[in-house]
Amino acid sequence: MNEFFLLQIENLNNPKKAERLNSLSVLKNAVDKGDMPKPVFYNDVNNHIHTAYSFSPYSPSKALFMAYMNGLKTAGIMDHDSVAGCKEFIEAGKILDMPITCGIEVRARMDKTPLNGLRINNPDQDSVAYVALHGIPHQYIDTIQDFMAPYRAARNDRNRAMCDKINAVLNKYDISLDFDKEVAPLSLYHEGGTVTERHISYALALKMIERFKRGKALIDFYKTTLNLPLSLKNEALLSDVSNPVYEYDLLGAIKSDLISLFYIDAYDECPDIHDVISLSRKTKAISAYAYLGDVASSVTGDKKPQKFEDSYLDKLFEVLKQLDFDAVTYMPSRNTKEQLIRVRTLCERYGFFQISGEDINSPRQSFVCKAMRDSFFDNLRESTYALINHERQATEDITKAMFYNK
Repeated sequence: MNEFFLLQIENLNNPKKAERLNSLSVLKNAVDKGDMPKPVFYNDVNNHIHTAYSFSPYSPSKALFMAYMNGLKTAGIMDHDSVAGCKEFIEAGKILDMPITCGIEVRARMDKTPLNGLRINNPDQDSVAYVALHGIPHQYIDTIQDFMAPYRAARNDRNRAMCDKINAVLNKYDISLDFDKEVAPLSLYHEGGTVTERHISYALALKMIERFKRGKALIDFYKTTLNLPLSLKNEALLSDVSNPVYEYDLLGAIKSDLISLFYIDAYDECPDIHDVISLSRKTKAISAYAYLGDVASSVTGDKKPQKFEDSYLDKLFEVLKQLDFDAVTYMPSRNTKEQLIRVRTLCERYGFFQISGEDINSPRQSFVCKAMRDSFFDNLRESTYALINHERQATEDITKAMFYNK
């Protein structure tokens, strides 16, 4: 690929939205004219791609370009606590002539439900669940963004407190973090994005690399001085000083185990689940519980082996029905066939719409989920197009939303 096109790809992460979209148009034109290789399309879909508006190496334009060039037929944006990237994603979809969906991922408090006190699908604390709103009608993007604004602000209060906790633990090793100067600037909070634990972990990774350099000294500090576990896979990645995504691999290790040294439970920044469901009813976005399932080994490297919903899955689905959820979303690459057969059976029993979504927020993650090519998951491809149709029709006429009468 010639240098001009490489520069245009790099410019997809330009700080200015107009510049990003302009480069996307240039690249699409080059593909159409045959000046760049055309993507090879299979039948792949993904409704859960994070962007720089929460945490990701990709702007909305670059995320969709990556999905397109990897041969996805359609893709969905899914940022934490923010829909600030949705309008750019919609424009990018028009440029690429690619159907898209808009969504948001929220950590909801479940303490006023029968799930109080349980480890649900959040690796870091009990009584809080990750839920998604999929297929947001475009006229309600601003409504959802405004609803989440005070929660994003409250999250920063806790982010500052976690940085203080990091400093209390690591100051003696000449490592410290200033939230406002070193963490927040890594985010797009000033444009309506969210600052997450991954931003803190990434900033900490940069500090640790600055302090110990890449390789043995850093690994010894992590394993011996801090006495933290490091998987063989992660140790091999961090031993490679030429690793082009070293910071992200160190982030994965931090998010898996070091985070326990500074994590503070979230509360004020998490809306009550009843309010989230009410928001979905108001906007006609599709409310979906994100099934995680017991983890034996993490495909993303940022989750340690841990038990989640599987031991009480029947109770979980009963509660989801009582709360009036519309759907369940799950990731074929993360679970065993046995786990997903059980989830699918319960979805069918309770009448939940089923949605696929492979969490993308790291340069190591593939945009293509080859597990989805199993005919067992044909229903998830079909439901993706139903989701796209819902979003399009509800944007034109809200009475045509999939769950309008609920």
